[in-house]
Amino acid sequence: MRIIEKMKIVSQNEITKNIFELILHGELVSTMDLAGQFVNVKVTDTNEPLLRRPISICNIDHDKKHLTLIYRAEGSGTKLLSTKQVGEDVDILGPLGTGFDLTEIPSHATVLLVGGGIGVPPMYEVASRLKATGHKVISVLGFSSKQNVFYEKQMGEFSDVYVATMDGTHGTKGTVMDAINIHSLDFDYILACGPKVMLKALDVAFSLSKKGFLSFEERMACGIGACYACVCQLESGKQARVCKEGPVFRLGEVSI
Repeated sequence: MRIIEKMKIVSQNEITKNIFELILHGELVSTMDLAGQFVNVKVTDTNEPLLRRPISICNIDHDKKHLTLIYRAEGSGTKLLSTKQVGEDVDILGPLGTGFDLTEIPSHATVLLVGGGIGVPPMYEVASRLKATGHKVISVLGFSSKQNVFYEKQMGEFSDVYVATMDGTHGTKGTVMDAINIHSLDFDYILACGPKVMLKALDVAFSLSKKGFLSFEERMACGIGACYACVCQLESGKQARVCKEGPVFRLGEVSI
């Protein structure tokens, strides 16, 4: 069920360069059950900018009614969002999209979580839920450089963590695939979110041998499936809307 609510800012902090952690409080949290969904954020009370900004859900705390979002402040909208202060309201539409179906993963399975850049946040909620159900969890986080790394410690609360940086300033030098191969990581299921080039590499490497899900990042206009601005091509020949049928698809389902 989609709801619009003006949620109250509990905290907002820049956790690394241009990456902000925003914690909101509101009744909307009670409607959030799935890891991997997103919300659409109206960053001002005016029509400028006109479109809402889609931001993936990092953490859901039903007891405190807290919602944690992590976003990169790089466009005009997210830069405006980053100026908001504790106590202010933020207009939130959600929850939106599909989430990761964790119920189909056997309790004895080892699960590999892969997050690239701003694709790391939804992996946090996934990791916490898998850990709570007794799964063995391994996380591989990919960033461009040491200065861009975030949530390594937090992910370590629920999983064994490996970090890859393109310039080699932290963890394994190279991509998440390099980290997976160098450390000979063994797993049964893979769940990932990140840039399309990363998802394609994972899809090529594992779609024939593993089970899992990929969460896609895509430019969206409405966020509710009405405008068809975020359509992707499926291997079946059909098309799907990333904001509606996605952002989570099965491994091998999307033609990347």
